[in-house]
Amino acid sequence: MKNKTFLAIIPARGGSKRLPNKNIKELNGKPLITYTIEASLKSKYITKTIVSTDSEEIQKIASENNACVPFLRPKELSLDESKSIDVIIHALNYLKENKNEIFDYVVLLQPTSPLRDEKEIDKAIEYLKEKQADAVISVCEVEHNPLWSNTLNETKSLSNFLDKKYINSRSQDLKTFYRLNGAIYICKIDKLLKENTFFINENIFAYEMPQEKSIDIDTNLDFVIAKALMDWK
Repeated sequence: MKNKTFLAIIPARGGSKRLPNKNIKELNGKPLITYTIEASLKSKYITKTIVSTDSEEIQKIASENNACVPFLRPKELSLDESKSIDVIIHALNYLKENKNEIFDYVVLLQPTSPLRDEKEIDKAIEYLKEKQADAVISVCEVEHNPLWSNTLNETKSLSNFLDKKYINSRSQDLKTFYRLNGAIYICKIDKLLKENTFFINENIFAYEMPQEKSIDIDTNLDFVIAKALMDWK
């Protein structure tokens, strides 16, 4: 893949209702976003790493950790309802129109995945080459099998909560399910721009990661789990 160029984009807006200042909240003595910046910069394949943010504080921290912050993201792309794909396309267009920088692939690295290291990024890119894929997205095995899950109505009744054929099943006898873990999204840029998504229709594959590297921080409990996993390693 050395003749291909990879742009890593780390989206990190300042606002976070559930966990204020989440992206720069300290985890084991470092702002959360720095773990992702360091992993991207250590990758063998990432050509350039940029942070897309609307926050001057995040811009400062990212710059101090050697990430490029070429712009402050427009407010209309920094709302709770703003879509990640629009943030990615804005960054691609900005670099093309203002810096004359064009890349082959874009790699979305969310700052809320601090246990995803450069080894996982490189293995995902190598897997992309191995599969001759246009897109690769990271997944992990689910922690709780969805076949033992359902919604509840206001009465909290468990009548017909589970399909009867699964009631007496052992967990090891159930099919294995996977979930998106939010750690790595890779896509060929021309395909992404054409379909307006990382989840393109064809030639897209799942890159499997271990659960212990798949924590996606959204709550204080997630911070506690991430710290425990770091200490355990």
